[in-house]
Amino acid sequence: MLADVIEHLACPVCRGDLVLSGGTARCANGHGFDVARQGYVSLRTGSAPAGTADTPAMVEARARFLGAGHFAPVAERLREVAGTAGVVLDAGAGTGHYLAAALGPDAVGIALDISKHALKRAARAHPRIGAVVADVWRPLPVKDGRAGVLLNVFAPRNGPEFARVLAPGGTLAVVTPTSRHLEPLVGELGLLSVGEDKERRLGETLAGRFAEAGHMIEEYEIMLGHEDVEAAVGMGPSAWHTDPVARKIEIARLPGVLAVNVSCRISMFRKIT
Repeated sequence: MLADVIEHLACPVCRGDLVLSGGTARCANGHGFDVARQGYVSLRTGSAPAGTADTPAMVEARARFLGAGHFAPVAERLREVAGTAGVVLDAGAGTGHYLAAALGPDAVGIALDISKHALKRAARAHPRIGAVVADVWRPLPVKDGRAGVLLNVFAPRNGPEFARVLAPGGTLAVVTPTSRHLEPLVGELGLLSVGEDKERRLGETLAGRFAEAGHMIEEYEIMLGHEDVEAAVGMGPSAWHTDPVARKIEIARLPGVLAVNVSCRISMFRKIT
């Protein structure tokens, strides 16, 4: 709930403390932000469109696919990384699936995402998650040094802001796909592929603020039917670049059950002080 994390949040206008009062998050300078009936609050400023925020259809596909346990080993690795951290922040949290899995018995979670549709689910993914609409590319509505662990799973990265909100000695855990992720679906359906230089670009976005403390490759095979394949495609960036009708036709041509590779790199970083 927002009440569990409000002390760690900052007014996006003046950076002042926020308190909850009558269904509104307010600061001492009079800036107020209404809490939606689904339990999330928007601390996103500006009037620019949300760009590639997850749509309701993408959120439904993501919830269906993750709920089936296809990425459960990845979530388990993140639980191990989070350990006993008191505050876990997920930048680009989506439905809150990974954040909920990572929280220890005494931890609270802050789910940041630009999609209000995703945060409707994140707000109820765990009783100690506070869901906040925010743009990862802009200053985050979180106070300095509050997160013991910061998760970034298949999401954009803002190196300067991640360093600001991460506590001294904290861990940034970044999950990125390898070039083998979701094969043979990528080739069979013409999905977006992972660039050869993805690891180099990851290092560049965090250079000067973070040092890699280790990494692991989580790779295994899952068996997917047509509905699972449709959810896998519909929840990711390829959903923006494929026609739903054409996608159904292409998926119908696949074998009834297909062996698909899950391959992710989980990189741990420490903030450079």
